[in-house]
Amino acid sequence: MVYKNIKYILSVLMMLMVSASFAQEIVVHDPVVIKQKDTYYLFCTGKGISVFSSKDLKNWNKEAPVFAEKPVWADGVAADFKNHIWAPDISFHNNTYYLYYSVSAFAKNTSAIGVATNTTLDSKDKNYKWVDQGIVIQSQPNRDMWNAIDPNLIFDENNTPWLSFGSFWEGLKLVKLNPDLKSIAQPQEWHTISKRKRTFELPDSDPGDGALEAPFIFYKNGYYYQFLSWDLCCRGEKSTYKVVVGRSKNVTGPYIDKDGKSLNEGGGSLVVQGDENYFGVGHNSAYTFDGKDYIFYHGYEKKTNGTPKLIVREMIWDADLWPVLK
Repeated sequence: MVYKNIKYILSVLMMLMVSASFAQEIVVHDPVVIKQKDTYYLFCTGKGISVFSSKDLKNWNKEAPVFAEKPVWADGVAADFKNHIWAPDISFHNNTYYLYYSVSAFAKNTSAIGVATNTTLDSKDKNYKWVDQGIVIQSQPNRDMWNAIDPNLIFDENNTPWLSFGSFWEGLKLVKLNPDLKSIAQPQEWHTISKRKRTFELPDSDPGDGALEAPFIFYKNGYYYQFLSWDLCCRGEKSTYKVVVGRSKNVTGPYIDKDGKSLNEGGGSLVVQGDENYFGVGHNSAYTFDGKDYIFYHGYEKKTNGTPKLIVREMIWDADLWPVLK
């Protein structure tokens, strides 16, 4: 009888442990995170933009999406848009939260980056309300050799706002914004911040074979570190995603890797790639929370046949001030 009781208790404990483990394994694409008071909020690709909250970066609770209905302008950018919004980016500035996001057709640069604002991320707060501010940047086939997706906002040392973005075509871009963070500054100032070799013979409508996307610029140690993702996402077991990095003393670049090669010439030092647990990993964001630096990204997990799972790792810096994942 004692043996049976012990066996039963052990089985219950095992079930609880498994349940706790599953509770932490949320399915995400393209995670970005911000902290308000004692709560972390994660935004990621999903219908209406998926949202999760956590007190400890381990146990995540599902929240209501940002957009119950698709943005009114979305169908004009990508026909028959289904409210499946890509690659958000969250920032807090002048007592307002700015949430950039991407509307696009897959493998086409019929794309636009929009922005929504809120004064709080706590859905229980009476002031909680996302207000869409419309399109910030739009790309058009046969006009632009860049793609308006995967936005990331960064302020330089003069508190000037810049938006990095891009996927495939002729590389990743950086554009200066107005102080309202809702529009491009005039006169317009654009920079290419990363580029990989593209086969010349391909038509402009083809994304091309210079596989890079998802820039994220993180200021630390007197450098702007540009993280970006190489190779192929979104293919489950065939995903080859990986994260590389370069750095610059100036937000506009040039960004240089560990070997001194410019990211505009195909450079990039490896940060993390697929391993025995993941087919590919990528589309990262990076932050400092409570004195520690963290990197967030998704990985196509092998044990679940390529399901994209959230990965959170602490980031430290080597003797030459390059990022290393703990």
